[in-house]
Amino acid sequence: MSDTIVPIRRALLSVSDKGGLVDLARALADRGVSLLASGGTRSALLDAGLPAEEVSDYTGSPEILGGRVKTLHPRVHAGILARRDVPEDLEVLEAQGITPIDLVVVNLYPFEQTVARPGVTPAEAIEKIDVGGPTLIRAAAKNHAHLTVLTDPGQYPEFLRHLDRHDGGTSLEFRRGKALEAFRKTGDYDRAIASYLLGPGLDPESAGQASEFPAELTLGFELRTTLRYGENPHQRAAFYDEPGSVGPDLGTATIRHGKELSYNNILDLDSALRLIRNFGGPAACVLKHNNPCGAAIGATLAEAFERAYDGDPVSAFGGIVGLNRPVDLATAERMTTPGRFIECVIAPGFEADAFEALTTRPTWKNSVRLIDLGTPIGPETSRASGLDLRRVEGGLLVQDWDAMQADPLVEGRVVTTRPPNEREAADLAFSWKVCQSVKSNAIVLAAEGQLVGVGAGQMSRLDSVELATRKAGPRAAGAVLASDAFFPFRDGPDAAAAAGITAIIQPGGSRRDEEVIAACDAHGIAMIFTGRRHFRH
Repeated sequence: MSDTIVPIRRALLSVSDKGGLVDLARALADRGVSLLASGGTRSALLDAGLPAEEVSDYTGSPEILGGRVKTLHPRVHAGILARRDVPEDLEVLEAQGITPIDLVVVNLYPFEQTVARPGVTPAEAIEKIDVGGPTLIRAAAKNHAHLTVLTDPGQYPEFLRHLDRHDGGTSLEFRRGKALEAFRKTGDYDRAIASYLLGPGLDPESAGQASEFPAELTLGFELRTTLRYGENPHQRAAFYDEPGSVGPDLGTATIRHGKELSYNNILDLDSALRLIRNFGGPAACVLKHNNPCGAAIGATLAEAFERAYDGDPVSAFGGIVGLNRPVDLATAERMTTPGRFIECVIAPGFEADAFEALTTRPTWKNSVRLIDLGTPIGPETSRASGLDLRRVEGGLLVQDWDAMQADPLVEGRVVTTRPPNEREAADLAFSWKVCQSVKSNAIVLAAEGQLVGVGAGQMSRLDSVELATRKAGPRAAGAVLASDAFFPFRDGPDAAAAAGITAIIQPGGSRRDEEVIAACDAHGIAMIFTGRRHFRH
């Protein structure tokens, strides 16, 4: 390969995303570059007053099959694949009247965005599988010794600056870099299609059923940023985005204020998001060391935050706050109360006066990070795509994401003589949604839509009950209890009853369920079995 500058004289443009197209094409035309474009792309250029030759006119073959076949032609691909330093290749081009193509600008049909839409049909998904685009990209990337390939509008400004520095041409280093990005792009695209075909998307009757896992799992995540360090200062760390994720999630969120996030911040923010998106009304949570120490609902977001913070104000200091509504001034005022310190706030937006308050208050402005999800969140918003992955030494564990039941009270069943009353039922539903985000063995105590005690990560479920009731103190009297897994013995409910717990929600499924039910009946405790466990190791 030669390291000489390759001048750009002829460009092929065929893009699905028209962002930045006109500015790029105008800059090329101003440099005397001739433009060759396919149907919709050429129309956009003509509308902007830019001359461009139609691909079908150049090849002598009209677009056919509703546009499925347009750039798949020897005159196009010979112009891309010809090696400029091989005389025989140039002789073929001259004999066939083919002009070499020096720049290929292509982006692909939005397959991932299409299949992420609720209710998308198999026919709609299949129609968004690009064929000509990947073919052009791979051909241009293969021959990057002699031409440049661009696959994303975000590359256009850098490319034009490079042209200015190199007298209208590109260096081998630049071309190789863009070829690498191109192959990654087509690889990610193919993985997305394979994942869709593997899942239930093509067979509506199989929706919700477990599909087979791939025989070989290839990951295609994109580096977003390197982090200061990992869980500990001696560990290196980075954050990678999942291509095609539609969010709202940490991959699509924006850091509106504050210094860069740490590895542990990101873990806590993810847990906060998973928790608060379970609630439809105003809700808030406070996370510490990947466990909620506070969570609450309220008539307003400010009330929800205040109640969440007051759940355990000692533990909440320096915690991560999650909110499921845009932050308003009233909530910002509560958060910036003297004596409170919060590391990060994640929410679906920040009102202007709230943002100003959070970023200008002394002791706050230099420490708090504000993460904007950009879109509303709630039980109906999209959830994590793909699979839940976890590394172990020598391998990778893969599972489905842990989905919360739509309504555990409806899908569950009362197993005690006494059913929960209306207040208890509401608190049981609340506590069950919080319990999903607590490390197992997980015990959650709640009263009036407020988390009042947590027992997390204990080796014994009884220990978790005792820890939660000790945290709650007198607030345990009249509260309800959620357990992420069944009680293997009656000692847990006995300890809960001694603290004043009046209702329990748990999966059930123990060999001693009858013993546990009898204990609750003896104490006058109402109990619901959900039939679903929420371990979080």
